[in-house]
Amino acid sequence: MKIWQRLNQTNLTFFGIAVVLFWIKTYVAYRVEFKLGIDNSMQKFLLALNPLSSALFFLGLAFLSKKRTKLVMIIINFLLSFLLYANIVYYRFFNDFITIPVLLQAKSNAGQLGDSAGALMAPTDVFYFTDTILLILLALFAFKKVKQLTSRRPFQVVLLFSVMVFLFNLNLAEKDRSDLLTRTFDRNYLVKYLGAYNFTIYDIVQNIRTSSERVMANGSDITNAENYHKANYTQPNPALFGKAKGMNVIYVSLESFQNFMIDYKLNGQEVTPFLNSLAHDNNTFYFDNFYHQTGQGKTSDAEFLMENSLYPLNQGAVFVNKAQNTYQATPAILKGYGYNSAVFHGNYKTFWNRNVMYKALGYDQFFDASYYDMSAGNIKNYGMKDIPYFKESMPMLESLKQPFYTKFITLSNHYPFEIDPGDTTFPAGDFGDPVVNDYFQSAHYMDEALQQFFDSLKADGLYDKSVIVLYGDHYGLSENHNKAMAKVLGVPEITPTINASLQETPLFIHVPGVQGGVQHQYAGEVDVRPTLLHLLGIDTKDYIEFGSDMLSPQHRNWALFRNGDFVSPTVDEIGGKCYSTQTGQVEANNSACKPIDSQLRQELQMSDDIVNKDLLRFYKPKGFTPINPNDYQYLGPKKARTAKK
Repeated sequence: MKIWQRLNQTNLTFFGIAVVLFWIKTYVAYRVEFKLGIDNSMQKFLLALNPLSSALFFLGLAFLSKKRTKLVMIIINFLLSFLLYANIVYYRFFNDFITIPVLLQAKSNAGQLGDSAGALMAPTDVFYFTDTILLILLALFAFKKVKQLTSRRPFQVVLLFSVMVFLFNLNLAEKDRSDLLTRTFDRNYLVKYLGAYNFTIYDIVQNIRTSSERVMANGSDITNAENYHKANYTQPNPALFGKAKGMNVIYVSLESFQNFMIDYKLNGQEVTPFLNSLAHDNNTFYFDNFYHQTGQGKTSDAEFLMENSLYPLNQGAVFVNKAQNTYQATPAILKGYGYNSAVFHGNYKTFWNRNVMYKALGYDQFFDASYYDMSAGNIKNYGMKDIPYFKESMPMLESLKQPFYTKFITLSNHYPFEIDPGDTTFPAGDFGDPVVNDYFQSAHYMDEALQQFFDSLKADGLYDKSVIVLYGDHYGLSENHNKAMAKVLGVPEITPTINASLQETPLFIHVPGVQGGVQHQYAGEVDVRPTLLHLLGIDTKDYIEFGSDMLSPQHRNWALFRNGDFVSPTVDEIGGKCYSTQTGQVEANNSACKPIDSQLRQELQMSDDIVNKDLLRFYKPKGFTPINPNDYQYLGPKKARTAKK
C-alpha cells in the first residue's frame, strides 16, 4: 500500500500507465487491422517499437499544462485513439491510410460516405477506446489527488527520450529499407517502419512542401517532362490511325467492376452476360490485362487518368486538391476539332468537386442529379440507380450537337453492393462474406442496365456513329475480402501476384466498322487517352502525357500502380519484391525488375511534378486553345432554361 501511495503521488505514474496502454493498443491494431507485409524479425521489432516514440511525445505534451495534466493527457489520448480508429475504418475498405488531402476532400464527400463507413464498423471496435475509458476511471479514483509538477524537467526528459527512440527506430528502418523516405509512393512502407502517428506528421510536412512547390515553379521545370515524353512517345498504328475520325465518343465508367467477373458463372449462370458478349465481339477491342491505377481519389482518379494521361496524386484526389490547375484534357483538345462535351452523373455536381474540376477540363455541359428524378425508389448508395439513370439520360444525350464527347458515370455497383428487393432476380453468392456475396447481384444489375443503354443507342442510330469506351474505374473488393475471394477464384489463397491480378478492370473500346478482338497487352488507365485520340486521327506527340497507345506495335507492355508497384508479362514488382508473373514466386535475381522499376519511378515523379507544380500553365501544344474555367457555368435545368431565354 505504501508503495502504491508513493507511485501515485505524481502524474508521472499516470503518464507511464497511459503510454503503456496506448502502446499496447496501437500494436494490437497494427497486427489485427493492417496488412503491412511483415517479412522478418527486424520488421516485427520495429512494428512493436514505433508506437512508443509517438506515445511518449504526444502524451508528454500534457506536462506543459501544470494544473490540468491528467485532463490534457486524456484528451490527447482520445484524439490519437480517434485518429487510429479512423485509419482502421478507412483501411478496411481502401487498404490505405488517411492523409491530410483525404481529410480536406471529405468536406465535399462526407455526406455521401455515411453508409459505407457504417458498414465498416463493428461493436468490438470499442476496444480501441478502452484505454481512454480506463484513464478516465483512474483519474477520477486512483489518481484523484496527486502532487502537481511545477518543473518543466519532466517534459524535457520525455521529449528527449521520445526523440532518441524515434532516431533509433529510423536508423534501424533505414538499414532494413534504405530508400524508405524517398519511396513515398507506398504508405504501407512508412507506417510499417515509422508508425501511423509518425506517418501523419510526415504527411503534414510533405503537404506543406508540395503546397510551396507551385509558388517556386517556373517554365524551365516542364523541360524534363517534355523531353521524357518525346523520348518515350508511342507512334500510332498506321492501320488504325484515324479509323474513328469524326465519330462521337461515349465513355462509360463501370463503378468498382473487376475483370474476374468477365465470363464468370455463378451456379452455372453468367453474372454479366452482356459484357461477356462485348468481350467476344469482333467489332470491340477487349483488353484482358488492363489495370486501374487509381490512388485515394478512386473514381475521380480514374477520370483524371483517362482524360489527362497523367497519374493521380499519391495523397488525396486531384479533383479536390488541384482543381485550380491548368490542364490539357481530352474535352479541351477535341474542341479544336468541333466536338461538344458533356458529363452525365446521377449524383450532385459538388460530389468529388466535379463542378469545379470539369470546368478546368473543359466540359461544356454537366448533367448532374438536378436533371434526374431523384425520388427514393430511383436512388441507392451514391446516387441514382443505373437502369433509370441511363433511361433518363437518353433524351439529354440525343439533344447534344454532334460530334460529341460524353461520359456516363454509373453508381449502383458500389460498396457495400446491396441491391433493393425487386431490382434483380439474380442470386447472391455463397462465399461466407456478405459483401462478396452481394457483389454478384450488384454487378448483374449493372450489366442489365448497360444492355438496355446499348439497345437505346442502337434504336436512335447513335451506336453506329460512336466510339464507345467502357472501363472499370477501380477495384470493388479489397484485400480484406481475400478469404472469400480465394473461394470465388478456386485457389487455396490469394498470393501477392493473384492480388495484383485482381486489380485488373475491364476495358472495352467499340469502334464501328473496325475489326477488334481480345487484346492481351498489359496496359493501364493512363494509356487510354493516346489510344482514343489516335483512333480519332489526332496525334498526341505535342501533348505531355505518360500513356502509351495500346494498339501501337511499339506499346510498352507493363502497367504501373500508384504506389510504385508494377505488373508485366514476365515480372511483377509488389511491395518491393520481384516476382515471376508466370509462377508467382519471388525471383532469385531481384534485379530482374530493376530496368522497369527505374523508369516507372521516374515517370511517377515527373507526373507528380506536373500536377503539384501546375506545370502545364507554362506549356502550350501546337494548335491548342487553353481553357478558361470562367467560360463554363453548370446552372442546372431551371436556371439553364432561364439563361437561354
